[in-house]
Parts: sequence; C-alpha cells; structure tokens
Amino acid sequence: MPSQTHLDSEVLIVGAGLSGLAAARALAQAGYRGHVIDKGSSVGGRLATRRIAGGLADHGAQFFTARSEVWKAQVAQWQSEGLVTIWSNGFSDGKRPVESFDGHPRFVTREGMNRLAKRLAVDVGELASFHLDTRIVSVEPLGNGWLAVAESGTRWTAPALLLTAPVPQSLALLGDAAGRMSSADRDALTRIVYAPCVAGLFAVGGGTRLPHPGALQRPDAEITWIADNQRKGISPGARIITLHAGTRLSQSLWDQSEATGLQVLSAELSHWLEPGTAIHEAHLKRWRYAQPIVTHPERCLLASGLSPLVFAGDAFGESRVEGAYLSGLAAAAALIEALSQGHGLSFHPGNSQPRNEN
Repeated sequence: MPSQTHLDSEVLIVGAGLSGLAAARALAQAGYRGHVIDKGSSVGGRLATRRIAGGLADHGAQFFTARSEVWKAQVAQWQSEGLVTIWSNGFSDGKRPVESFDGHPRFVTREGMNRLAKRLAVDVGELASFHLDTRIVSVEPLGNGWLAVAESGTRWTAPALLLTAPVPQSLALLGDAAGRMSSADRDALTRIVYAPCVAGLFAVGGGTRLPHPGALQRPDAEITWIADNQRKGISPGARIITLHAGTRLSQSLWDQSEATGLQVLSAELSHWLEPGTAIHEAHLKRWRYAQPIVTHPERCLLASGLSPLVFAGDAFGESRVEGAYLSGLAAAAALIEALSQGHGLSFHPGNSQPRNEN
C-alpha cells in the first residue's frame, strides 16, 4: 500500500503554470503558505522550453506583450534584470513585410520562456512548497476545507483550493463535488472551450528563408507559427525551428503517429529552408488545451457553495501570457479575501479525516 502523508497548508494550488506561480507569489507576500502541485517535471506549463541538438526551443508560448500597467511594471523589472528582452514589434505572414507596429512590443525570455516560470518560483522561495512530477487524481471537500490525493497516495489538506489546470481537467478532478457548485458557476465553466495544438521542433543544419525577425505568424493558415529560435536569440548554439499547426490541422493529426505528424510538419517547413539545409533531429509535442477560444469574462471564478475554491488560468480574462499572470493575481486576491473573512480558518483536518501513515 502506498505511503499516505498529510501535508497541511493554507492553500493548495494545483498547476504550476504562470497563473499558479503568480498566485503562489502573491499569497506568499500576503503571508499565506501553500503547496504548488504539478504533474510536470518542471514549473511553467506552456511556458515550455526544450533542449535538443545542442540548442533551445520554445514549444509552447512563443512571446508575450504587455498592455496593463501591472504587467508592464513586472516586465520592466525583468527587463532591468536582463531576464526578458524585446524580440520585435510584429511578425510577417509571409506575404507582407512585418506588420506595422501596434504599440505592443513582443517580448521573449532569455534562454527560453521556461526561465520566466523558474524566476517566479525563485521569488516564491521557501514560502511555498513545490511538488513536481506529482499527478493529482482527485480533490474533494473535507469538513470546511479540501483534500487532494496524488496518484502516489500522498494527501494534502488545506482550507482553500486553487485550480489553475485547464478547466476540463479541473472539473474532472472535482468529480461529484462539482455538483455542489451553483448551476451558474458550473455553466460558466463548461462554456470554456480550448483548441489543441500539435507542435514540431526541428534541428536544422543551414539557413532559413523566414522574414525578419525570424518568424511567421499566420492565424488562419494550416501552420500558424514558424520561428527560428536562433534568430529569436535563445539558441545561439544551434538552429532549432518551432512550428505550430493550426486548430484544424492539429485536430486531424492528434491521433496520428508521431512519424506522421513530423512528416506533415517537415513538409511545410521545407518551403522555408534554404537549398541544401537538412533536418537533423525532430520532435513532436501535443498540447491538448493550447488555446482558449471561448473564455470566461472575469479573471478568475470564486465558486459558490463550497469552501474557498477558485478557478484561474489563461481561459479567464484575455487569452494571453499576460492574461494568465493577471488571472493568478486575481485568484490570490479572491482567496486572501475569503480567508481573511474567516472562511475555512477553523479547518482541522485531523478532526475530520484520520491520518493514515504506513
């Protein structure tokens, strides 16, 4: 029988993407300790960077803009530290030159987007505990708090719960407990829709014909994004190209083999390679919940009918990197208010659920 251990905290945060990390930092700064749990081997979620063939490639989020004053201030701080830099002011669609400047520079993170997530995790420091490579299989109300159970059998209890995973995954974790939310909350959450994305990473020997600054952005094409990570400035040691398939192509490739997916994507890439340029290595990545296409209008959702439970992520507010960060801040504020009003503060897991340590 797997060992089962209660680790008590004030907030359980399921998901160590940008929203979960931003919330964890804001909660820590307000004096609330939490456990951040994620099935991935690294923090970041779709702030994902992979090392291949001696180079680096972002294969999830590719860049970000800054529009709100809160996010602008954070980005400015990271710029002063040399963590982020401006890549460009826009991208070509392959038919026209670079689009005219819309007032929002495109920022990237030096050494890849995952560094941004790791930086936030450092900010949180010892004020929260991180549990990676840990798959949560269920969360359920426990007295006036919450119990989360991992695949390994480890159990966490806390007065408050923040779910930042894609909403269908979060609702699946809740199981029957979702029925205790108000019908308005359930309807709002089930209206959220995501599109998948199949991404390809290709190490090439030679040059590309990608226009300045080394990327194509074509929202309505079969291949919506092609980028040279070397020209992006994150992979000086090797030329690694990232391709993102659009929604329709991603759906058609989803259940196909990796070899088939790479064949389709490499055929598209070949149009943008200089003569004689060869592909030396290739990898495929599937993002089931890559892009929220129907979002919730508010930055988070504080569920009614249960002990403090908040949903957050890039499907709340605007679907951008910035939106995910702001959603995390909003979620933290909602939890702080609920906890400060006494919701869940009388939670005693030992009284309502026996410890099972063996």
